[in-house]
Amino acid sequence: MGAEGATKDQQHEPVSAMDISLELGYKQLDPNSLDDDGRPRRTGTTWTASAHIITAVIGSGVLSLAWSIAQLGWIAGPVVMIIFAFVIYYTSSLLADCYRSGDPVTGKRNYTYMEVVQANLGGFKVKLCGYIQYINLFGVAIGYTIAASISMTAIKRSNCFHEKGDNSPCHTSSNPFMIIFGITQIIFSQIPDFDQIWWLSIVAAVMSFTYSSIGLGLGISETIRHGHFKGSLTGVSVSSVSQTQKIWHSLQAFGDIAFAYSYSNILIEIQDTIKSPPPSEAQVMKKANFFSVATTTVFYTLCGSMGYAAFGDSAPGNLLTGFGFYNPYWLLDIANAAIVVHLVGAYQVFSQPLFAFVEKSARERWPDSRFINRELVVSISKSRKFKLNIFRMLWRTSYVIFTTVLSMMLPFFNDIVGLMGALGFWPLTVYFPVEIYIVQQKLERWSTKWICLRLLSLGCLIISVAAAVGSVASIVDDLKVFKPFKNNY
Repeated sequence: MGAEGATKDQQHEPVSAMDISLELGYKQLDPNSLDDDGRPRRTGTTWTASAHIITAVIGSGVLSLAWSIAQLGWIAGPVVMIIFAFVIYYTSSLLADCYRSGDPVTGKRNYTYMEVVQANLGGFKVKLCGYIQYINLFGVAIGYTIAASISMTAIKRSNCFHEKGDNSPCHTSSNPFMIIFGITQIIFSQIPDFDQIWWLSIVAAVMSFTYSSIGLGLGISETIRHGHFKGSLTGVSVSSVSQTQKIWHSLQAFGDIAFAYSYSNILIEIQDTIKSPPPSEAQVMKKANFFSVATTTVFYTLCGSMGYAAFGDSAPGNLLTGFGFYNPYWLLDIANAAIVVHLVGAYQVFSQPLFAFVEKSARERWPDSRFINRELVVSISKSRKFKLNIFRMLWRTSYVIFTTVLSMMLPFFNDIVGLMGALGFWPLTVYFPVEIYIVQQKLERWSTKWICLRLLSLGCLIISVAAAVGSVASIVDDLKVFKPFKNNY
């Protein structure tokens, strides 16, 4: 009885941050430098969270928006973009409230999107969420590799056009540039934790504004040059494409716009970098959501609209690499170089959650494996040391190599962007946040808010399915004339 009673007493004793830190392996850290969960104190703010979001959102997706508006026209195009922005902001705010279970200030933290689903929904939905989230992150890595290589190719071709004239063929393979981008990602992928890449996100965010602004400026100058806004109210006419192509491309445009806005699948990981209350992490994250979505919506609407105004129905799938613009060539080079730098950071923002998931799963399955758990300390300088883990190095390197090879096999930027946007939008951006919020807030079935949230989810499901169908149809058309690894532009 005595032993049993002692055991019960021990079970009810509060666990301190120091106790948790010992379990997690942070034995040498000052207890004052730990958060309430025993992990090193987080330092993120509204601005660092906004930088992470902008890095993830204002990415290669912005380059396809002129093409998307061209498919939908002057009325539907901007309206659809604003609707997507509202849905993303609203559902992201719902998800931000679920970072902590129970009390928004002292409740248990959920470190990943999957942990939020586990804490509120459980069962099969956790596995389903994990499969969808990590497949989507994997697909985004492929899309960003393709986009970066196309931009590097565009720099080489732009210089060639400047030397030999705009009508020169200037054929260039993107394969060497994909390999260069892959090698760069292998190096950056050795950064152990998401929280340690805040500086890369800030650099990437600056780069995203740089090339978006250049694209916007070139679109405005081109519109001024020919003296009027091109395009029509309904988009590409059926006289230039078949009725079937018009439908498929319009549906794909929804997927492209969804991809351009999506970041919910890494929102919890970003929120986990924010310093402890007060104010609560949810309040800080909502401010970051609002600032980031508002900023990107203004940029997206301007870039997409001015690109369409400049080129009309012939707007290229990638505004800065489709060579609607040839001059000033040096400005195009700067814009495409900024795209590459940005995508280096964006690749990491989207890949780090997948890296962390695989490594955590490996540690839990083989807790005694030295190969998986041993950290080697490498001295970079007298004051700086780097922790090297052999398993982490090999797994992350293999991942980057695999995404690079797949990118060489399927270099369909616009189609991949549309498909990834369609597959990730409804489940990760709408369905799971809505379901989690309903459970956590204990919304009464058939109440007004319950019905509205269900209708929102259903409407977004229909849009996602339609966009996926359109993107797959475009990929099938491209595959009819495509030869793997022969990626010449």
